[in-house]
Amino acid sequence: MRSGRFISLEGGEGVGKSTQAAMLADALRGRGLGVLQTREPGGTPGAEAIRALLLDKQYDWDASAEALLFAAARSDHVVHAIRPALERGDWVVCDRFVDSSRAYQAGGDDLSDDAILSLHTIGSYALMPDVTFLLQADGAAVAERLAARDSDGADRIGARSAAYHARVAQRFRDLAAMDPERFVLVDASGSPHDVHLRIMRAMAPLLGEGG
Repeated sequence: MRSGRFISLEGGEGVGKSTQAAMLADALRGRGLGVLQTREPGGTPGAEAIRALLLDKQYDWDASAEALLFAAARSDHVVHAIRPALERGDWVVCDRFVDSSRAYQAGGDDLSDDAILSLHTIGSYALMPDVTFLLQADGAAVAERLAARDSDGADRIGARSAAYHARVAQRFRDLAAMDPERFVLVDASGSPHDVHLRIMRAMAPLLGEGG
């Protein structure tokens, strides 16, 4: 049984998901709600250990191995963090969830969406967010943010080619088009405050605050 709400933030590299997840979690807490702010891969000790393996440049995981590792991390995350939070009535704000695997491994790479969703069914009970905010920004804004974020060097996935990341971005758009009731497209340009206000306007119906 679920009584809480599950919100994910998705998008390519450098669109500001982590910043917006933190701002959204703070806004929900300010409304008196219990909130779990978390991320993928990660969110539990086991999943964080897998995250370190996935992002370490010394490992040359192929798409299949990546998908399996992400699914294993997500399973641990769902079982030990997300589902318990939802069951106790908390709201979950997650920086990435299964749609990232669908975009990166089944969009940027060659795996099928069915394969990713099958792993998700096995490992995570096919759990899906109530709302997914897809953050989108133009190339110049993203490049500026990435330069600041990755001043010490990009991780294994962030360092991939522009063509790869273009395929990922297109796949995110395709997923949103296929599931318009769950996805909300968010213009991620401008200041973090501006983006947060756009997200909160979209959150109003879920919060019972009107449109």
